[in-house]
Amino acid sequence: MSVIDKFLHYVSFDTQSDEHSTTTPSTLKQLVLAQELVKELKEIGVSNAALDPNGIVYGEIEANAAGDAIGLIAHMDTASEMPGKDVRPRIVEHYDGGNIQLNEQYAMDADAFPELQAVIGDDIIVTDGNTLLGADDKAGIAIIMEAIEGIIKSNSPHGKIMIAFTPDEEVGRGTENFDLDRFKVDYAYTLDGSEIQNVDYQTFNAASAVINISGRAIHPGSAKGQMINAAAVAVDFASRLPQWERPEFTEGEEGFFHLLEMSGECDHAHLAYIIRDHNRQRFEEKKQLMKKIAETVNCLYNNCLTLEIRDQYYNLADAMNGDTRAVERAKDSLKACGIEPDSLPIRGGTDGAMLTWKGLITPNLGTGGGNFHGRYEFVSINKMNKMVEVITDMLKAKSAGK
Repeated sequence: MSVIDKFLHYVSFDTQSDEHSTTTPSTLKQLVLAQELVKELKEIGVSNAALDPNGIVYGEIEANAAGDAIGLIAHMDTASEMPGKDVRPRIVEHYDGGNIQLNEQYAMDADAFPELQAVIGDDIIVTDGNTLLGADDKAGIAIIMEAIEGIIKSNSPHGKIMIAFTPDEEVGRGTENFDLDRFKVDYAYTLDGSEIQNVDYQTFNAASAVINISGRAIHPGSAKGQMINAAAVAVDFASRLPQWERPEFTEGEEGFFHLLEMSGECDHAHLAYIIRDHNRQRFEEKKQLMKKIAETVNCLYNNCLTLEIRDQYYNLADAMNGDTRAVERAKDSLKACGIEPDSLPIRGGTDGAMLTWKGLITPNLGTGGGNFHGRYEFVSINKMNKMVEVITDMLKAKSAGK
């Protein structure tokens, strides 16, 4: 199978994760794809491929030449914003930048969706408008599988290669049970980005914040001095945050507070936020501001509010301590394949951020997809093929060193 055949096969698996689940992995359906990947790895020659009890697929290819040991990682789950079952992908040949009619109701073009401008002239895969596509991150899986198959068939000289496919990345648990003792490499890469020229190693610092408000429901006719309207308190809390520090008003390295969900009535209300900033000091200041607002609101409304803030990950670059071997190797391979590399701070995070903070330097590479997590998701066939070339070059045995 080609990389495209692999990708189209993988998106036929429904692998959405569930942030409300307490199981590991969060959904059993992810294991169906995991088992398929173990089978395919063994078929192409990775005889030790195995699925561990936490739903992570591991595989190792022993070195046949001196060189750095390199890890390749992608995640199996897809996001929950749109349905991930019964995906019906369609290939648009030689995309001209114009209108793509997904179905009778939904369409997209390069003017409304700027990410499409990068794939004008390419053959691209789109959805039928009713589901997400799953390029995030099944494109990464397909690229890794195709590159590994080529390396094994050609018997090209390479150092040790480790492969891992993880569950639950979309719910922030992708590396929760990652076994670094089983994944002994000099450095690794996640293939979970968009533009293929980017080598991502500057990420957000990230935290989640959950606010619960216990109100006091009293008949409005006799409510004075007694009622605590939890829904109104929630609105008050939200209004005290800096209104221009929301995602829709920020760009580049500007951080934000993002209200993910809000529900409420007089008796109880709930708010869920994520907090993001590239700068660690500003990140800590944002968390402190939210705590101060919670204290103020509790003073006004009889201690009706609880706030729980949980750090999710930190800026990958801060944990690298100046070790840029992985970044430079990826950039060298991009150049060798005719691509001018770039590294810009990304407005997000990757499993690589958490792995780097655990001691395994893991920058992120692109797959050629875009508009992730929704009906307008797409991936470029041309760019997927190019990334197979890049990964193949990157795995070739080269002299080690910083």
